[in-house]
Amino acid sequence: MLKIENDPLPQTLLSYLAFRLAFRETFERLVLWKQFERDLDDVPGYLGEVPFLRETPARVQLELLASTWSRHIDAEQFRASLTDEAVIYAVCETAALIVERDPDAVRHLLHGGPLDLTVPIDQQLASELRGLYLNLTNAGDFLLISQFLDLPPDDSLQLKHQMGMDVAGVEELFEVVGRWHASPTMVERLSSLVTQEEAQRIAVVLFEGCPA
Repeated sequence: MLKIENDPLPQTLLSYLAFRLAFRETFERLVLWKQFERDLDDVPGYLGEVPFLRETPARVQLELLASTWSRHIDAEQFRASLTDEAVIYAVCETAALIVERDPDAVRHLLHGGPLDLTVPIDQQLASELRGLYLNLTNAGDFLLISQFLDLPPDDSLQLKHQMGMDVAGVEELFEVVGRWHASPTMVERLSSLVTQEEAQRIAVVLFEGCPA
């Protein structure tokens, strides 16, 4: 279980829906890019909702989602890192936008998953998805980081302290932006979010260089 401050991220069907929609949309977009032999570093993913992390390669975005998801469903309690918070926010916002813009896509992305869900796809669902994150105690520091990019290191550090930001967490996000590769072990962390058949396809597409 993940906790942001003192608030646990609810382990509910709503969180499953949010994480699955965000993962599947990003993955299917990556598959499409691969089929048309386009540059996979340009695939837009769910982390586009966090401006600072927008350029993170889609394969790395998927691994981050898998890591956050695995801690979310674990029986042990974990304190959410700033990266976890960014993932949760982006997952919820992405899922809400899919619900609002393309109800048919919601049905497609949920189809064949571990859970057979039938839910009203409407504005209330979109609001509940956003509320999954927004109702938690959080500072949203990950949304403020872009303003530090043009500052000298010392000035940047001083401003972070003045704003009461999690400096270690912010540095972790800078490391995320610099990552280019995902580990095949990420597939193991998708338990309960994808089926075994889907996991095998994900492994092939991401790590074996084969078409979908």
